[in-house]
Parts: sequence; structure tokens; C-alpha cells
Amino acid sequence: MSFATSLENVTIRPKISASEAIPPIAVPFVSDKAKKMIDLVERWVNEECIPADIVYSSQLSQQSSRWNGHPSVLDHLKKRAKELGIWNMFLPKNHFANEGSPGFTNLEYGLMAEQLGKSRVASEACNCAAPDTGNMEVIARYGNRAQKDKWLKPLLAGEIRSGFLMTEPDIASSDGSNIQLRMERKGDHYLLNGSKWWSSGAGDERCKIFIVMGKTDPNNANKFLQQSMMLVPADTPGLTVHRMLSVYGYDDAPHGHGHITFENVKVPLDAILVGEGKGNEIMQGRLGPGRIHHAMRSIGAAEVALEWMIHRLNDERKAPFGKPLREHGVLIEWVAKSRMEIDASRMVVLNAAIKIDQRDAKYALREIAEAKILVPTMALTVIDRAVQVHGAMGVCQDTPLANMWAHIRTLRIADGPDEAHLQQLGKRENRERKDEITGKFKRQRETTDKIFKSMGLQPHVLGVERSVPRSKL
Repeated sequence: MSFATSLENVTIRPKISASEAIPPIAVPFVSDKAKKMIDLVERWVNEECIPADIVYSSQLSQQSSRWNGHPSVLDHLKKRAKELGIWNMFLPKNHFANEGSPGFTNLEYGLMAEQLGKSRVASEACNCAAPDTGNMEVIARYGNRAQKDKWLKPLLAGEIRSGFLMTEPDIASSDGSNIQLRMERKGDHYLLNGSKWWSSGAGDERCKIFIVMGKTDPNNANKFLQQSMMLVPADTPGLTVHRMLSVYGYDDAPHGHGHITFENVKVPLDAILVGEGKGNEIMQGRLGPGRIHHAMRSIGAAEVALEWMIHRLNDERKAPFGKPLREHGVLIEWVAKSRMEIDASRMVVLNAAIKIDQRDAKYALREIAEAKILVPTMALTVIDRAVQVHGAMGVCQDTPLANMWAHIRTLRIADGPDEAHLQQLGKRENRERKDEITGKFKRQRETTDKIFKSMGLQPHVLGVERSVPRSKL
């Protein structure tokens, strides 16, 4: 089933293609193959996915249970994505050439993710949705051959979905070393006890595997070596999904964010990823590229919000006090500000993606943190403007704006709250530059003093009143 007769014969085209809109500074890092895929993804999203978003919501509301199955329109879109070759673009070529990677860099996929972020269903429809993307990268990078065969293959094929369980309700999860779920070795198995929440994907009946972070060595002097990650099947006895958590009132069915308990959950020793004590290492490897994906999808959402804003400003039916909205107050200024903020944020994210591609996520810690902090705040600002322009319509289901705002708001908390990243970013900047800057200022003052002396002048402090009356000069 195709919702457009042909992607070669669409009736509405953007002024320029997505590949033509790539910022010039990033163009040298984008292959011709990637440019073609970026344009294909853009057209597929605009012509097939966005029109299907409303159908998806309608089907979901008509199901006997929002948690029983998923709207069939999604299956049609998945089939279409496979036909077009738009599938699993997220697996970066530098680590996963042998695991089904299509060969794109983090930068190239980031540009595709921006297009996917414009639609509610697009990411899942081409098997590029969180948390599956990060989980597949973890298994591809850290899993052994048996783990890959059992879990990675069906995930890559889109046959199953997965969840990532790290956050806990009873501790400050912004500090990963606080994780308390106990993973205790007992002979030929581990026993898991504890609880998790915000377990995204836990509500989906297709969710068959969880990646779980917990403590295997709580007494290790190095707090970053206490944690491990394990692959735990969703149907393991003792694992109970108690409820789905809402996001500003949205239940996010059928995906869901679950509150889960582990009570003597027994898993074999070969469920562990890499080995004991590697949890924090794996977590950092997972979250870095994932933050780029989130950020670029958020930029796509901001672009959609700007489009809705412009559309509303030019709706001739909306003419309060005898003038179209575009002639009222600061609304055109909001359009200009939104354009600048989106473009500036995009540059920050693309720069971070390039640095990851040059080496790895650790090499780009500063740039990833900048993107993670900056982009959600920017997107929320742009979406809020679009909501305000739409008035009451902006806060209801007749536009995607309210839903977009609610879910992007979570990104200021997910993968570490902004405040934690700001603390780390500020401390790192101060630590790495304080000696350099102090020394530079000292040398500059010494040079200034030498210039005064060589010219026979007395050093003085800028801003002090003249000691000689102007009339005597």
C-alpha cells in the first residue's frame, strides 16, 4: 500500500531539496549516497508519513484497547519504507559495517533524523525509533555473537521492539552511579531485585527484550565500576510491569513508559553485556549518538512548528480587528527569531556529529552536551510561539503542537537533566582553560607595561577621571 502514487510524481515539492539545504560547512562530510537518501527520506516523510499521522491517531483511538496491538497504517508504512530502502539508517558505518549498517555517518543520519522528526510515525516506520536505535547499537557494539543472533537480528528486521531500563524511582538517577537495582551472582545465574521506571517501550506487546542496568559490585571502591548491563527477556518470571506513566497527560500508547519491578528475576550468566563493571562504559557509548538523534529530530519538530506558525499567519480567515495575523504585533518577529534559532541549533548538532565521526562520542563530550542542552529549549520556544499564534486551537489535538511540546519537554530531563550537563560542561571548561587564560592575561598585562615603558608613558587604569583639566590639554 502506498499513500502517494509515486515519489517521483509528487504534487508538492519544497523550494529546495533537503540535500541542497545542508549547511555549507557540513557539505564536505556528506557523501553523494547520503544526499540521495536524505532527499528520499524528506519526500517520504512529507508525502506519506505526515498524512498518515492523523490516520495513526484515529486508528489508535478506535482500538478496543490502546495497549492491544498497534494501528495497521504503521505496517503499511514499514512495508513502504523497506521497498524504498529507507530502513535502519541509524547504524553508523564506523562501528557496525558487519552488522547491517547502510554505511552512513552520524552526521549523515542526523540530517535524515531531522526529516524523521517532522512526523509522529516516521521514525518507527523505518525502524529508526528510540529506544530501539540505541539498544541495537549497544548489542551490535558490545554483544557477543549469540546475543546478536538472538536479539539484534529480529530488532534489525523490525520483528520485535525493546526497552532500556536505567532510571529508578527511589534515587537521583541523574547520577548514574546511584543505580540500585541489584544483580547478584548465584552459581550459574544472576538474581535481579529492584525497580525501574520511565522504561520506554514497556507497554508495547512487541517489546520482547530489555537492556537493564544494575549493580553487580556495589562495594567496588570505584563507583563507576559497580554497574553492569544485561539482556533480560520481557517475559522473564518475576518481572512485573505495574503501570504506564503519562507525559503531561499523554499516555504514549501503545509504546508507553513503564514502572517495573524485579523480584528474584533469574537470568543466565550469559545475559551480561561484555562483562561485570562495564555498565557505565556502555551507557556513555549508547547515550552520545542517541542525544544527536534526539536533537536532530527535535530540530525537525521545530521546523514543523515554524511551518504551522507561517500557515496560521497567512490564513485569511483569521483576521482579528480587521487585519491578518501577520500584521499584528511581534508575530513576524517570532518567525524571524525562530528561523535564526533553528539554524543556529542545527549547526551545533551537526558539529557534534562531525566530532563523533572523527573519533568517538568521548571525543565529542563537550559538543554533545551543548547540543543536548541547547536544542530542546530552542524547540520548546519555537513550538510555544506556534501554539500562541494558534490560540485555543494550539493546545488541542487539531494540531500536532501540544503533543510535540509535551514530548520534547521530556528531553530536558531524559539522558541526564540539563542541570547535570551544565555542571559538567562548566566544570570542564573551567578546569581545562583556567591555567591557559590566567597565563594569557598575565602575559598581555606584562606586554602592555613594556609598551608604556618603551614609549616613556606612565601606566594608568582605564576609566579613571583625567587628572589634567581639559582646558590645559
